[in-house]
Amino acid sequence: MKVFVIGANGHVGRLVVQQLAASDHEVVAGIRHPDQALFFEDLGVPTAMFDLLSRPEQLGVTLDCFDAVIFAAGSGGKTGADMTLLVDLDGAVKSMQAAEIAGIKRYVLVSALFADNRNQWSEDIQPYYAAKFYADDWLRHRTTLAYTILEPGALTFDKGIGAINTAGIARGNIAREDVARAAVASLTTPETIGKTVPMITGTIPINVALSRF
Repeated sequence: MKVFVIGANGHVGRLVVQQLAASDHEVVAGIRHPDQALFFEDLGVPTAMFDLLSRPEQLGVTLDCFDAVIFAAGSGGKTGADMTLLVDLDGAVKSMQAAEIAGIKRYVLVSALFADNRNQWSEDIQPYYAAKFYADDWLRHRTTLAYTILEPGALTFDKGIGAINTAGIARGNIAREDVARAAVASLTTPETIGKTVPMITGTIPINVALSRF
C-alpha cells in the first residue's frame, strides 16, 4: 500500500513511519512545519505538508493517489483545549473528509482507551476525551471509510514487546512502539475493518490479537 501518515512527527507517528519504511509499504510522512522534514530525510522517507487547520479540499489534494491513511496526530499536552478541539476533533474529521475526497478507503485512527465511554474519562483531560469521542463517532457513522479505530491505554516510552490484550480491559499501559505496530498491522488485517480495538500491553502477539476481531 501507499500510506500517508498524519501527525508523522509525533511520538507515535515517527514510529509508524519507521515501521512502514522497513516494510513492503510505501510511506509519505505528513508534517506541519518544514523543519520537521530532516528526521524523515535521514530515513529516506518523503514528506508532504499537511496542516490540519487547512480546509478538507486542500488536504484532499495532498492525499490524492494514496491507498490508506494512518491518523496519529494530536495537539499535545502543551496546548489548550482550543487546539485539542481544532486538531484532535476537527482536524481528524477534516482528514476523514479529505480521504473521501481523494477516493481513499482504508483509514486507521489512533484514539484513546475508553474514548467511547464517558464514565471512564479522566477528569484531568476531559477535552481530549471529548475530542476523541466525537471524532471517533464521526468516523463510524458519517463516513464510508473502511476504518479501524485503535484505543490504546496510557502511552509509555518503553520498548514494545509485540504483544497486547484487547479483551476484559480495565486499565493499563502500552508502549508507543506497540501502538505503531498495531496501526501498521491493521492496514492488512481485514478483520479490523469497521472495528474499535482497545489495547494494552499483554500476552497475545499483535497480529494474532487483531485477527480475532
